[in-house]
Amino acid sequence: GTAALIWNEIIREKVTNFIMNQSKEQRILNFVLQNAVRGDPCSVVDTIDKYCSQKEWAMNVGNEKGLILDKTVEEANPSVALELGTYCGYSAVRISRLLKAGARLLTVEFNPEFAAIAKQVIEFAGVQDKVKLLEGPSEEIIPQLKKKYEVDTLDFVFLDHWKDRYTPDTILLQECNLLRKGSILLADNIIFPGAPDFLNYVRKSPHFQCTNYPSHLEYMQVEDAMEKAVFLG
Repeated sequence: GTAALIWNEIIREKVTNFIMNQSKEQRILNFVLQNAVRGDPCSVVDTIDKYCSQKEWAMNVGNEKGLILDKTVEEANPSVALELGTYCGYSAVRISRLLKAGARLLTVEFNPEFAAIAKQVIEFAGVQDKVKLLEGPSEEIIPQLKKKYEVDTLDFVFLDHWKDRYTPDTILLQECNLLRKGSILLADNIIFPGAPDFLNYVRKSPHFQCTNYPSHLEYMQVEDAMEKAVFLG
């Protein structure tokens, strides 16, 4: 798994970037603009999956784990959802297409280039009215959610950013009183690349009830899993 990732993420990608004078993320956006149906979030999701399974690997949640994400969002039926790690907007589009009328998703992205591309993907999918993209570090944005973004509590949180931020950001969500009894957290990539500190924290905490969903790394046959942690108050 690691060797395949090094090949895809570092060697092949850098060569392609140099030859084409654009980033992989820009290529994903261009593929969406050229091949997906404007205003159709399912078409956008399917088009990104097609590109990343056939052309270049990318760190979207992907379709296999995407089905686990869908099921969990439907279970949570959130009025307010938070995503940590927007990347190209794939999961923001995937989540927002399942939101009920009047519900909203706040998605946080640290990388300005990724945020700019995600914004275009979200608008092309026609879900910009449901999704608010917040640019900056999660540890700065989470404490601002209540006052600046008028969030009372979060019904659903998708953790898919830096793995070493999973635990501190979960603690921050608790400290900022952003979780209510029944709030659902779903964490991606808990086996590959792995988030052992997070698993240790939520599984040992009396405040969370955990469920593990074995799966595979997006677009690869590498073992991975997602962890659902329901906040008990």
